[in-house]
Amino acid sequence: MHAVKIACERPEDRGRSLATWFCSDIARQLEREGIVESISASTVQRILASHKLKPWRIHMWLSPKTPRDAEFYSRVNDIITLYTRHLCKHEAVLSVDEKTSLQPRTRLHPTKPAMLGNKPTLVEHEYKRCGALQLFAAFDTRSGKVYGRTFDRKRQKEFIEFLEYLNVSIPADITLIHLVLDNVPTHHGKKVRQWLEKHPRFAMHFTPVHCSWMNQVEQWFGILQRKRFRMADFKDKADLAEKVHQFIDEWNETAHPFNWSTKSVAKIMADAPTVKAA
Repeated sequence: MHAVKIACERPEDRGRSLATWFCSDIARQLEREGIVESISASTVQRILASHKLKPWRIHMWLSPKTPRDAEFYSRVNDIITLYTRHLCKHEAVLSVDEKTSLQPRTRLHPTKPAMLGNKPTLVEHEYKRCGALQLFAAFDTRSGKVYGRTFDRKRQKEFIEFLEYLNVSIPADITLIHLVLDNVPTHHGKKVRQWLEKHPRFAMHFTPVHCSWMNQVEQWFGILQRKRFRMADFKDKADLAEKVHQFIDEWNETAHPFNWSTKSVAKIMADAPTVKAA
């Protein structure tokens, strides 16, 4: 059981400078401490497997400083209602956020396509930096249509320009546009609030802290990352911007919404702490 005990401790507790334990590390630790004269990593692996232990795996989690309260659940319910209720003809719900620091990463030699004989796409390892762009995007939760614009920076100024773009792009018969956003200052600064006062067509709905998963545009960003940025190779920032807008146009040709329901969200929220009575 010594191997299991070590696996269930942090390496630092044993005086080791390791992020996580691997089977070979545990084997060496057992030998260093004189617990066994000799043991192989494969033997350690079998011992851990019998106890369903994999200490080399990591999973991010959040230990809340304060319990989730009534305000948290109020925001959650507000957004889920927006995603699932029947919308009037004059309404639209858009999930909005930014995908930042998109780099062209221009390769020093041209990328070569896949070839017969099981030969993969070849990408030059070295590249030169050409700055970065910020993509502002809005995902229509009912149609799946995406609105996007790229900028050099991410400030209130650029966000207001993006709101102006939405204002002229969305048909005039949509008189109430619900925007689901996170809580960064870019989205609710003084200049943005002043702009919103002059444009009552827009209603802001902010996700609770640490709930980026509730913003549906993040799901679309995942698709963008896999299909367009898995291999970054653009001539320059202008080329990158052009290709991003082209991707959005092609997505919109066959756009589709994501399947959100009150039932699926209830499953996720079931693990959340119970709201304490006031």
